[in-house]
Amino acid sequence: MKKGLGLLMPLFLMACSQQATISKDTLKDKIAGGWAGKMIGVSYGLPTEFKALGKMYEDSIHWTPVRVKDALWEDDLYVQLTLMDVMDKHGMQAEQKKYQEALAIAEFRLWHANVQTRKNYFDSIFPPQSGQPEFNLHADDIDFQIEADYIGFMCPGMPQTANKMADYMGHIMNYGDGVYGGAFVASLYSEAYLQNDIRSVIEKALLSLPAESGYRRIIEDVIAFHQENPDDWTKCWQMLENKWARANICNPGTKYNIDAKLNGAYIVIGLLYGEGDINKTLEISTRCGQDSDCNPSNALAVLGIIKGFSAFPQEYREAIEKIGDKPFVHTNYSFNKAVERTADYAEKLIVENGGKVTEDSYSIVLQEPVALPMEDAFPNLVYSKRAAIVDADKDSCWTLKGNWQDAENGYVKYSEQAGDEIMFTFEGTGASIEGWWVKNGGKADVYVDGIFKRTIDCFYYYAKQEHRNINIFHILNLEEGKHTINIVVKGEKREESEGCAIGVRGAIVFKNGTKSYDAI
Repeated sequence: MKKGLGLLMPLFLMACSQQATISKDTLKDKIAGGWAGKMIGVSYGLPTEFKALGKMYEDSIHWTPVRVKDALWEDDLYVQLTLMDVMDKHGMQAEQKKYQEALAIAEFRLWHANVQTRKNYFDSIFPPQSGQPEFNLHADDIDFQIEADYIGFMCPGMPQTANKMADYMGHIMNYGDGVYGGAFVASLYSEAYLQNDIRSVIEKALLSLPAESGYRRIIEDVIAFHQENPDDWTKCWQMLENKWARANICNPGTKYNIDAKLNGAYIVIGLLYGEGDINKTLEISTRCGQDSDCNPSNALAVLGIIKGFSAFPQEYREAIEKIGDKPFVHTNYSFNKAVERTADYAEKLIVENGGKVTEDSYSIVLQEPVALPMEDAFPNLVYSKRAAIVDADKDSCWTLKGNWQDAENGYVKYSEQAGDEIMFTFEGTGASIEGWWVKNGGKADVYVDGIFKRTIDCFYYYAKQEHRNINIFHILNLEEGKHTINIVVKGEKREESEGCAIGVRGAIVFKNGTKSYDAI
């Protein structure tokens, strides 16, 4: 028996065959609820972000509605509003490269799949290659999942339209499960306009994903576990930790997990075990840990669409209204403008998809969800080991030639001298070389098994940001066996760089194997 899942506000939709009618005021109220949910959720979870890795967050959570103003500085909001601004300037059919360019030249810092997409832009690697695993080891990461909300907000009852947009946008920075994360949350919102039974919303949204995808499978695991154990979310969390937590290519072998599907499962835990209660949903999705500002943000946005802004507690509404015209950092959007522009796009999409507009309502031609094509960024790829450059003197996997210098207390070897070379030898099917992207970064030629692969450029100084522990080169899908990666310093740089440095911190080795979730 599902406890309390249907005890939410009455739904203001009148379904008739394949159409539904919603008043303009109700649609706008729900859109406002979605954006407000994002803001409240991200500000609620912000103090806990990445403080519980591989464990539940058990400390006190001190939050009051006035803290919602912190959302004005959060990437969960300003990144996707930057993407919406591209739609404003260039239309909804803007080229993918326009969106990538907007992220690349923006004055805010980026991480994971987004920062790789920015780097790819300046390295002339454009969509869809910019999100593909060959050029983006963060393909399965959470990035698109936390910035796809606007897509679902503007697609009421139209999951096919949301999926088409998600497929187009998501491949700018992600691939496979990373794209499916954004498609899933967008479909959650699209379906949440139509019904107030949370489990039904989740199950319907899942139909937008291919059945064999890891993302759909993990959400199905949460649904099935909740069906049998509806009273203790911590047991569901432990099931996920045992089965899914090690499936992480971005930062394997650690407790840190930025994978979209695990964090997406935490969204669903919050929704199911939160039973439609705002505060309970916030707390549970936050206490699941990992990216614990993003997950309550997505979860509460779903409730915001279902309930509408008007159903939020008065103190929450007042806190939002107080800052309603203040811009999100790095954008020209405020909460009120985001609501207005989303409503405009929703009307446009309703009409483009066969719906009608009257003086005070919309008639929406409802769509049944259709799954995206199946993609797997890292099939059969599992973590093998790490090799630190600090151990180069005693680890035969590293061979250094030339005048490499120590940095960061010996944890990094760097050189600017043309011809200096590092060789990494490993057993497996792939490896990632970790090192520097810095303002004095230079270029190096990379050879795999003695064959030239490509030239890498380690300059990075955008939004006054550098990265000193990041994937500077990776190779996957090799034959199982012994391989070498040679990095040869060129002593060359792009014009804006302050030097020709190549810094290497270590390597991550991968092999073929059974994923943890397939082994249980």
